[in-house]
Amino acid sequence: MSLAHTGMLMEAALTMSASLRSLQFPERIKYIYAPLEYAWPIHQQYIECFGKQRKRIIWLGMNPGPHGMAQTAIPFGEVETVKSWLKLTGAVQSPQNSHPKKPVIGLSYQRSEVSGKRLWGLFKKHYKSADAFFSSNYVINYCPLMFLDEAGRNITPDRLPKDIRTELEQICDRHLQSAIKCLSPQWIVGVGKYAHRIAKQNASGSIKTATILHPSPANPAANQNWAAKAVQQLQVQGVIFPTR
Repeated sequence: MSLAHTGMLMEAALTMSASLRSLQFPERIKYIYAPLEYAWPIHQQYIECFGKQRKRIIWLGMNPGPHGMAQTAIPFGEVETVKSWLKLTGAVQSPQNSHPKKPVIGLSYQRSEVSGKRLWGLFKKHYKSADAFFSSNYVINYCPLMFLDEAGRNITPDRLPKDIRTELEQICDRHLQSAIKCLSPQWIVGVGKYAHRIAKQNASGSIKTATILHPSPANPAANQNWAAKAVQQLQVQGVIFPTR
């Protein structure tokens, strides 16, 4: 265990957050949620508890969802999982500007995030505890911001105009590269196509990349036997995943 690891991860996350504040986003984006700012105590605890050593696999997501990381500051952070399996706590402030239909309540939020429940459910099934999982794994979201339009519809980073997307990705790449340097993974597994593209762009040396089907219910292929499909994908790509 090393305080140097957690210190590097925290510094990288805070630097990314600060750098993203200077970006100017298009007019159609009316609401920007930055959970690493308004819910930083939980993310800080996540790093302190689980970012202490090198990892075999970094699992890479895209950006927060309204029912997960936007509430908890944890990647794919379904509230019940964050509280009962990760056992994290912390204060969550209200964003300066939030959509009335997408409030931030924090760890008392009642709605489950399907993507997070599926992904963390897979990890729970194959590892006896969070500590066992994080002894060789770590989960990161590439972009820490959630974007909503006036109607409250989610605008993912891949749908941003090219010029601002390029600026955003340059900042997020620096954070990811810092995390890779700190955690020295053998694999980066992109959760979904966008994350896999980002993983391939940032992997270097002996680091290998793989991908799994995104667990979002908006993805029709994910709504039947998602976990089994994900495990099969990992096996085909050579990623060793434990069985219980």
